[in-house]
Amino acid sequence: MLGAFDTAYFAQQVVSGLASGGVYALLALALVIIHRSTGVINFAQGEMATFSAYICWALVTSHGWSYWPALVATLVLSFVGGVGIHRVVIRPVERGSVLRIVIVTIGLLIAINGFIIWQWSGEPQQLQSPFGTDIVTIGDVAVSEHDIGTIAVALGIVVLLWLFFQFTKVGLALRATAVNPEEARLVGVRVTWMLALGWGLAATLGAVAGVLTAPIVGLDPNMMVAVLIYAFAAAVLGGIDSPAGAVVGGLLLGLMLNMLTFFSQYRAFDWFSEELRLPIALLIILVVLLVRPSGLFGHAHVKRV
Repeated sequence: MLGAFDTAYFAQQVVSGLASGGVYALLALALVIIHRSTGVINFAQGEMATFSAYICWALVTSHGWSYWPALVATLVLSFVGGVGIHRVVIRPVERGSVLRIVIVTIGLLIAINGFIIWQWSGEPQQLQSPFGTDIVTIGDVAVSEHDIGTIAVALGIVVLLWLFFQFTKVGLALRATAVNPEEARLVGVRVTWMLALGWGLAATLGAVAGVLTAPIVGLDPNMMVAVLIYAFAAAVLGGIDSPAGAVVGGLLLGLMLNMLTFFSQYRAFDWFSEELRLPIALLIILVVLLVRPSGLFGHAHVKRV
C-alpha cells in the first residue's frame, strides 16, 4: 500500500533537486567548454573549484573581507588563474596526444589538492552561504534561502552565457574556435587566446559551483570529488559537446536523484538510500555511453572510412 502523497515534501525535494542540479549544471558547463576546445575532460575542474572556494574563505576569515567583495575577488582571481593554467600548463602540450593532456590535468588535480592541504590543512572549514540559511515558507512548503539563491544564480549565469555567446564578438569567436579552430584562425581569430579565455570562463563557473557547494557539504580538500562525478554524468547525459545539454542534464540529474529520495518512502523504491546517489550517477554515465554516446543534445560524429 502506498501512503498519502505528501505534496509539501514533494515540492521541497523538487526545489532541492533543482538547486543541486544547478550546481551540477555549472560544473558540467565548465567541463563542456573545455572539452569543446581541447577534446578532453579537465579532471582538475573539481580541485580548481575547491581552490577557489578556499580563496573566498581565506579572504573572509583571515583577511577580514566582507563576503560579497571576497566573492567578486575570488571570481576574478579564478578567471585569471584559469587563463594562466592554460598559458603555462596546457598550451605546451595541447598539440600532443589526448592522453598526454589528460595526464597533465590529472597531475594538475594532484598538485592543487596537495597545495590546498599544505596551505590550509585538511581540516574541514565552514564557508557561509551568500544567501543565508533561513527557511522560507511558501504555503506548506519550506525551502531554504540557499536553495532558492542557488537556482537563481544558476539560471542567471546560463542566461548571461547565452547572451555572451550569441551577441558578442568574443563569444562568437569562442564558438568559432570550438567548432573549427583552423578556419577561425584564417579569419583572424586569435585561437590560442580564445582557448585561454575558455579556460578562464570554465574556472569562473567552477568557482561559483565551489562557493555554492561549500556551505552545504562543508569546505574540505575533497568536497568537489562527488560533485565532479555528478557534473560529468550531467554532461554525458546532455551531450558532452552541448552547453545546453549540460544545463538540462544537470537539472535532470538533480531532480531525478531527489525524486528517488522522495519515492524511497514507498515500498517500490525502499531499496534507495543516500549512499546510492553516486553509484546511480556512475550507472547513468555507463548507460548513456553504451546506448547514446552523443547524449540527449549532442551530435554524433561520423567519420568516413
